[in-house]
Amino acid sequence: MGETEPNNDQKPKSEVIEETKLIDNLTIKRTKRHFRPAHYLLKIQSYSLLCDTGVEKYDSGVFEASGHKWRLSIYPKGNEKMNGSGHISIYLAIVDTEKYTLGWEIYVSFKLFLFDQIQDKFLTIQDVDGVIRRFHDIKTEWGFHKFLSLKSFEDLSQGYLVNDCCVFGAELFVHERNAKREFLTMIKEPLNRTMPWKIENFSSLDKVTYYSKIFQVGDVRWKLLVYPKGIYNGESKVISLFLFCCDCILPEHKFFAEFKMRIKDQVNNENHVEKTEKHWFTTSSNEWGFSHFMPLKDLQDVSKGLLMNDALILEAEIIVISNVK
Repeated sequence: MGETEPNNDQKPKSEVIEETKLIDNLTIKRTKRHFRPAHYLLKIQSYSLLCDTGVEKYDSGVFEASGHKWRLSIYPKGNEKMNGSGHISIYLAIVDTEKYTLGWEIYVSFKLFLFDQIQDKFLTIQDVDGVIRRFHDIKTEWGFHKFLSLKSFEDLSQGYLVNDCCVFGAELFVHERNAKREFLTMIKEPLNRTMPWKIENFSSLDKVTYYSKIFQVGDVRWKLLVYPKGIYNGESKVISLFLFCCDCILPEHKFFAEFKMRIKDQVNNENHVEKTEKHWFTTSSNEWGFSHFMPLKDLQDVSKGLLMNDALILEAEIIVISNVK
C-alpha cells in the first residue's frame, strides 16, 4: 500500500495532512510542527554509509520517558517482513523489561518524527483517533511499517535528507492504570433490612429527640430518630420519624436508601401505619423521613392499637440500598 504524496497545488506543504491505511487497517495521520519532540532525538550523519553496511535494522540508544526505558528501531530500507519495502519503517520499543512482574502491561500513545531541515519543521506521524497501544511481554514494540516512502525521503526538495544527514524523534505518553475505581450496586431487599425499636413510657418522654441503637444493613449503619412531639416541639401535635445515616462522615460519602417507616399495630398486627420515602444520604443531608408522620391524637387512639401500655414499636425497613466499593 503506497504513500500518498502531497499535492502542492491544493495546500502549502507545511499544512498538508496525509492519511494512509496501514496493514492492520488502522489510519495514521501526518502533520508538521515547529516544536521538537519531547523525549528523544536521533541524528544520523552519513545516512548513505549506514545503508551501505547492509544493516536491516538499526536500534538506537536507550532513553527514558514516563518512567520506562525505550529505543527506536529503524529499518532504512523498510521492514520487508511487514510489507514495508520501499519505505522507511520505524518502531518504538520498550526495553529493560526483565524487572517487570509477570503479566505486565503498559498502555502508550506516541508520535514519531522526521525533521524537515528546509522548513525547520518536524513531520509528525501518529495513530489517528487517539489509539492507545498495549505493550506487553509478547508485544514490546509498535510503530509504522510505512513511515515514509523512500522516494519522498530521498527527494532533496522535501528536506528530510540534507547533506546525507537526517533526524528522527519520538515522544510518548503512558496511560497509567492506577485510576480510582468505584463500583456502585443497587441492592433490593438487603439482608437484616428491618430495624425494630420499642419505646417504653412514651407519654413521659421529655426530650425533643431520641435516637435508637445502631443497626447495620449491608455495609451501612443506621439509627431511627423520633420527635415524640413533632419536629416543631408540639406546635403541630404530630409525631415525626426519620432515618439517620451514621456513616455520612466525609464529603464524598453518599448512600441511597428507599425505606419504609412504620408504627406497628400491637393488637391485630395488620393495621400498621407506614410511609415510604427514598433519599441519597450525605454529610449535609444525613437524615430523612417524615416531619408529619401522623397526628398524636391518632397515635393515642386506643382502638388503633399503636400505643399499648404506654409503649410503641417503631420499625424502619430498607427496601433498596446502594453499595459502593
